[in-house]
Amino acid sequence: MTTLVFVHGWSVTNTSTYGQLPSQLQQQAAAAGLSLTLTDLWLSEYVSFDDAVTMPDLVRAFDHALRDLHLLDASFACITHSTGGPVVREWLRAQRDKPGSMSTIKLSHLVMLAPANFGSALAQLGKGVLGRLKSWFDGVQPGQRILDWLELGSAESLSLNLDHIHGADPTASGRYLFVLAGDRPDRSLYDHLNSYTGEDGSDGVVRIAAANLNARHAVLAIPTGGAADTLTLNQQQGPRCAFKLIADAAHSGSAHGILQSAAVTTIDAILRCLQVRSAADYGNLCNAFDNENAQRDANKVELDPAGLFAPRVHIHDPRSLLIVRLTDEAGEPLVGAGYLLTAGAQASPDLMPDDFMLDRQANSKSRTTVALFLNYALLAGDGRVADPGNTRKTLRNAVPSHRPYGACIQPADLSGLVHHALAKSAAGEDLFNMLGPHQTTVLDVVLPRNIHEGVFRLTQNLAAEDFSKPVPGNVIG
Repeated sequence: MTTLVFVHGWSVTNTSTYGQLPSQLQQQAAAAGLSLTLTDLWLSEYVSFDDAVTMPDLVRAFDHALRDLHLLDASFACITHSTGGPVVREWLRAQRDKPGSMSTIKLSHLVMLAPANFGSALAQLGKGVLGRLKSWFDGVQPGQRILDWLELGSAESLSLNLDHIHGADPTASGRYLFVLAGDRPDRSLYDHLNSYTGEDGSDGVVRIAAANLNARHAVLAIPTGGAADTLTLNQQQGPRCAFKLIADAAHSGSAHGILQSAAVTTIDAILRCLQVRSAADYGNLCNAFDNENAQRDANKVELDPAGLFAPRVHIHDPRSLLIVRLTDEAGEPLVGAGYLLTAGAQASPDLMPDDFMLDRQANSKSRTTVALFLNYALLAGDGRVADPGNTRKTLRNAVPSHRPYGACIQPADLSGLVHHALAKSAAGEDLFNMLGPHQTTVLDVVLPRNIHEGVFRLTQNLAAEDFSKPVPGNVIG
């Protein structure tokens, strides 16, 4: 067995965070046909709680630490948790882009547990008052620069993920990536001051869709020669990534945490990942995980005990994360613009399904980048949901689909020497096709920049002429 390196998540200060996972893997590896000894295991200790530390700092330090291992076969496998996933992925990109300054050590298997690949809705709150208070009591800083990376829609996280979506399939070079995500929060860890910690469609910290690397990049723009107010959709699907939902696993905690609890299902899934040796093996495991996820999605009702009261009902519908960036063709942000989703042949916002929008969060550094958390099942249309204990009892009536879905963009500046115009997606274009269950889509909405002749004119009038109030004239081509 190759060397196995464990990499923890954000703001960890003790290796107890790994729980029993390393020892359990060591004990059960032999039964799976893997030879794993104590000398093969390495636990990471990296600092993310210092406000001066950046993601590139971690990448350089990780590379230096790997060199010190003096690996006999110059390769290793890696198991990460939470922020550890993006750290190692950033290292892989740096290794590719900076071959002269990074080591040539090969990573064969990257098994990511609850990775914050597209960030976490909690990152904004971690930088707020509650995060600062927690850090003060714990005696550490919040880790401002790492939290900036982890914020939904951050330029840094989108750069990494768009590079992955448009890049080569890692399996072609013998590198295998896996994402294992818990399917629900640990209800006992719910923070009443922060509803995100009990959010369905997440593990209490990271949304399932934000962990999944099966992602898309879509662009809504006016094509060359197209109507000035009609946007058409183009999209790119990223390489296929093995993705599995771990039933009843949460982000953290010794009872249900996907890392610390060392549950049988988590150990089994990790060992299945580490046994992949070829592209064919990888494809077979992707198919198996997809089938197991479908079974989980079919059994999506959770009844949370509430003492003497009726249990709280949680319907674990597949969700989608849509990260929208509003810009014009020059790359200028469309500050103050409105982005409305529409439904039906009438293309009306009023026809969108009830409760389809679960959350909306603008990035604090780029207010025109907005993460929308959507209920994929309600958008697709879903059948009646029955009480698993009494199938004659209805928990939710059947929900019809309201497709096709579209979008309408309402810029704040509709006039002036330079302005933008109202635009909408093309009639018959169904934006539902850019979404995936438990997946993220990065959507770039790009409007034309209307520049009038009055911005720049030439004159042969040699007499003094005041142009402090220019006549706009026509929009230039």
